[in-house]
Amino acid sequence: MRSDENLAHRLKELNEIGIALSRQGDLDHLLETILLAAKRVANADAGTLYLHDPEQRVLRFAILRTDSLKVAMGGTSGVPIRFDPISLYDKEGRPDHKMVVTHAALSGETVNLPDAYAAEEYDFSGTKSFDAKNGYRSTSFLTVPMLNHEDEVIGVLQLINAQDPQSGGIVPFDEDHQHLLESLASQAAIVLTNRRLIEQLEELFESLVVLINTAIDDKSPYTGGHCARVPALTMMLAEAAGADMTDAQRHELKIAALLHDCGKITTPVDIVDKATKLQTIFDRIHLLDTRFEVLKRDAEIELLRALAAGGGEASLRAAYEARLRQLEDDRAFLRRCNVGGEFMAEEDCARVRRIAAYRWRGADGRTADFLSEDEVKNLTIRAGTLTEEERRIINRHIEVSIKMLESLPWPKQLKNVPEFAGGHHERMDGKGYPKGLTREQMSVQARMIGIADIFEALTAADRPYKKGKTLSEALEILGKMKLGGHIDPDLFDVFVREKVYLAYAKQFLPPAQIDAVDESRIPGYTPKAG
Repeated sequence: MRSDENLAHRLKELNEIGIALSRQGDLDHLLETILLAAKRVANADAGTLYLHDPEQRVLRFAILRTDSLKVAMGGTSGVPIRFDPISLYDKEGRPDHKMVVTHAALSGETVNLPDAYAAEEYDFSGTKSFDAKNGYRSTSFLTVPMLNHEDEVIGVLQLINAQDPQSGGIVPFDEDHQHLLESLASQAAIVLTNRRLIEQLEELFESLVVLINTAIDDKSPYTGGHCARVPALTMMLAEAAGADMTDAQRHELKIAALLHDCGKITTPVDIVDKATKLQTIFDRIHLLDTRFEVLKRDAEIELLRALAAGGGEASLRAAYEARLRQLEDDRAFLRRCNVGGEFMAEEDCARVRRIAAYRWRGADGRTADFLSEDEVKNLTIRAGTLTEEERRIINRHIEVSIKMLESLPWPKQLKNVPEFAGGHHERMDGKGYPKGLTREQMSVQARMIGIADIFEALTAADRPYKKGKTLSEALEILGKMKLGGHIDPDLFDVFVREKVYLAYAKQFLPPAQIDAVDESRIPGYTPKAG
């Protein structure tokens, strides 16, 4: 092949390599592509790619290949490189130019050596030791620094033993090799810098998402960890369901799960933290304790006045003791009501209203009903600790979440995050909120987050108004929700069949909640045929 044809061929190959590099997303694959392309262009037997660690001031081995020895380390080889990093500075902190690779990294200059053994200006003792152990002869070296757009060395590309295409013998790297490798190193440095920049931005974005979740979880001691546990469970379910997703799609689902409750950052703390029915900034049950003490003192004053007026002591004291017992019983009853629970009976609500009609005298000297309208309203909440108004405020977090997420300029690979995150309170039968979507109108990813959100809430041991359910209790409730059209039936079956619940429990639940589960008794569960 004539020299001009050879050059044209190499330039064409270099252009193809540049295109291949620009399409490579994974860092290990990218580094391997760079080294293999360099070896191919220069017809080199061996090569090493080093990455510069500016903080530690060392060069780290990234990829290593020697064809004749069948040595492949790093990259996709699956064989880790265990060589120590190469320091760029000596113990006194002075630049160390003794090794050819450190000189190239420190100076930014290409070093082309026809025979390493004859190069007295560099220390090749390590190379010679390797050669002696492996029956190899390192001869020609081409060491090219990889400079980014700011002329910073981000790595070094080193090739060993150029081979003559005809004879296969070892020859020096010629000028064409050097120019092409410098061009390739420049392209590779730009692509590698861009890849690193993208990864850093992705890491920064995910860190900001985690930061938001940390703020939400730390805002309330009763929901701490929810925003972290739901994504973990979502990804477990996605894996078990065999969802055919790319790495980018899995990342999109993870981000959506992380952000599924981002709207809670606007929810008032006193509602999020409402552990009892009378709690606002503090638990108002203590105000009722004070009022009961006032009523008891009033009863004592009435007793003393009646005795002073000459009334019968036995009957008066009996009535007084009965009054004290009634007040203590009423106080204990209201304390039980204040805790909240699964259901409050109508007769209990009626008793609260009877107690509310007691009269007492406040600090201003005026008499008033023992319980205010707001206190009665809260104490007669049928289930849980939230009034309807407070529940609407809590539920509004999903609308805020959607509004917040839809306002962001999502890149193409994350464009579905608002839909995935915003659908976790929808139901398969269209009775959910905020949009009333049906199963067919929802993505499978949104349905996954929905199941993860419910199961985490059922088993969470940090809620103020209930204990964490055991596995069998949580699965029974979840099964009934499947039958009621609340959650995706197919995903629920996968959740049970693949024992996603157990993998999650072993990682996140205390042993006391991990009880034996009889899957045949779970409502609605359909085992896989065969």
